Amino acid sequence: MITMLYAGLCVLLVVFLAVRVAMWRMRHKIGLGDGGDKELLKRVRAHANAVENMPLALLLLGGMELNGFSMPLIHGFGATLFLSRVAHAWGVSHSSGTSKGRLLGIIFTWLLMATMALFAIGGYVQQFLVVPPQ
Repeated sequence: MITMLYAGLCVLLVVFLAVRVAMWRMRHKIGLGDGGDKELLKRVRAHANAVENMPLALLLLGGMELNGFSMPLIHGFGATLFLSRVAHAWGVSHSSGTSKGRLLGIIFTWLLMATMALFAIGGYVQQFLVVPPQ
């Protein structure tokens, strides 16, 4: 399954972001919350935002693959997901304000998720409402 490649890449990104949070916490002895540490807050948000967005996108990607969408489309969507999440994590990690990486990452993530959601809904409508199952 192609989706497994992108799920694996996304999990490695999440683990990398989690390790960055954990190392900062240990180095600065911050247990819960951010302790008012702005760097820790950026690291926590980069990790949390990835965890908040990637599962739904990967679920849609896997569903599209299982429903027979083309391999190039699945690879295109998967690569866009991974690269947009890397850009977003980089942007959030380097600026607590706006940044190009953060802006591009979230725009591409949201556009991708909306597009995949429309593909999912369209596929359902086409399969079950336009051509009823026999």
